[in-house]
Amino acid sequence: MKGTKAVYGGTFDPPTYGHFWMIEQGARLFDKLVVTVAVNPHKKCLFSPDERVEMLKCGIVLPENVEVLVIYNGLLVENARRLGANFILRGVRNTTDFVYEYAMRNVNRDINPSIETVFLTPPREMAEVSSGMVKEIVKADGGIKFALKHAPPNVCAKLQEACCGK
Repeated sequence: MKGTKAVYGGTFDPPTYGHFWMIEQGARLFDKLVVTVAVNPHKKCLFSPDERVEMLKCGIVLPENVEVLVIYNGLLVENARRLGANFILRGVRNTTDFVYEYAMRNVNRDINPSIETVFLTPPREMAEVSSGMVKEIVKADGGIKFALKHAPPNVCAKLQEACCGK
């Protein structure tokens, strides 16, 4: 889409292959994609914002039209406006995600009708795994083999270090 800019926001704690798939698709769809790492005071993250940015930047070779930055406060729709974006990119893995994301899309439209939300559904093998699931399995039993199936090696190394002290 020519002349388009989208924001893809999340905590990315840690980033998974599903997140990277979304970034690659967003980079193909939009002229510019800004990946915003959220600092949410209501979520307890394992990694600092800077660590999450670094994992995103080193997890794959990011397309040239992708920028990664930290957002410390504010609503995603307001940050999208501030960044000059006309789209918000969101992933929908299942019906639970859809119900939540659809409601958020409606609220965002009420706040700023000029910013549209675009939903993408990842491939099945990525859709059934969340960052939280990967973290919990690694914490519970050092399940690094499981993590390696769902996140890049640099992310898994950071997870192993944070969860298992290795």
